[in-house]
Amino acid sequence: MDRRDFSRMALAGAAASALPVPAAGKPLEPLAPGIKISLQIPTDAPDEYLTLAKQIGVEYVNIPTGGDKSTLENFIHLRKKVEAAGLKVWNIGNSNVHNMPEVTLNLPGRDKKIEEYKQYLRNLAAAGVHYTTYAHMGNGIWSSERESTRGGAPARAFNQKTAKGFWAGKVFDGPLTHGRKFTKEELWENYTYFIRQVVPVAEQAGIRIGIHPDDPPVPELGGVPRHIFGTFDGYIKALEIANSPNIGVCLCCGTWMEGGKHTGKDVFGAIKEFSKLGKLWKIHFRNVTAPIPYFVETFVDNGYTDMLKVMRTLVENDFRGNLIADHVPEMVGHRMVGWAYSIGYIRALYRAVSVELKKA
Repeated sequence: MDRRDFSRMALAGAAASALPVPAAGKPLEPLAPGIKISLQIPTDAPDEYLTLAKQIGVEYVNIPTGGDKSTLENFIHLRKKVEAAGLKVWNIGNSNVHNMPEVTLNLPGRDKKIEEYKQYLRNLAAAGVHYTTYAHMGNGIWSSERESTRGGAPARAFNQKTAKGFWAGKVFDGPLTHGRKFTKEELWENYTYFIRQVVPVAEQAGIRIGIHPDDPPVPELGGVPRHIFGTFDGYIKALEIANSPNIGVCLCCGTWMEGGKHTGKDVFGAIKEFSKLGKLWKIHFRNVTAPIPYFVETFVDNGYTDMLKVMRTLVENDFRGNLIADHVPEMVGHRMVGWAYSIGYIRALYRAVSVELKKA
């Protein structure tokens, strides 16, 4: 039995008794062949952003929301606006139910946040959107002061000696961000409690949930272990516990590169293994200067990883999901200049690899 067969059997059988039997859900729509390159646009983006998306050659957009913008009415409005411009919505995010310390760390308000997340899934489905990215960090995304990358472009940086956690207006600082150290066992219990309740709703709604890696995947930050979505083995166990066709992976390449040896597999190996499982649904296509303990997010063509090889690995493994540029350094001029540059570079890589493999 090879690893592929073993992994499939593990996902199908492991932890089956840990989950309630959900009511029959909607079968997942199969993903059409080809990579769906997409542009991220702001929640209240003016029409020129949609025009730009068409001009740079993408067919899809991803839209973040939060606060009072995360309503069914707004989701329907956004979808209609995008489709009127001749584009499609791949995902509408909701920062209110993304990186929830209450859920990850079992803090007061946990059940309320889980119910909010479940309603978010129902709202997405009602608006005709059937994918979402979820992140399970207990004390935010950690960063240091911004630094400069090529040409002086400001960009996010991480120095483990000075970094703090940030998310949705909250700052997580100090050696213990929540007053004590949490154990790995606690975090597994908390994830299991959450995913048991989410799976039946996702299956009923017909929504794929791609889980984002911890950013950065340092083994522990502020007393909180990052062993579940900071390592390849953690992901495999988490997928086993979920035991659902609707739970998969949003692989942020940059985050995976940040982790280096701590992830257990490099980005190429992760793409191959998650693809074999049929669980790879979204890619954040970005680059960094080095692995932890110190890195700067740089231009897609300027980091330590060969992004042509990343694209080739995706195409060779028949990736059919959504791919976005992410965390793009700021370029002079309009705020979307850097995004247009990144998308152009990504589309060129995709074209080059597609032609190369077709000729092979």
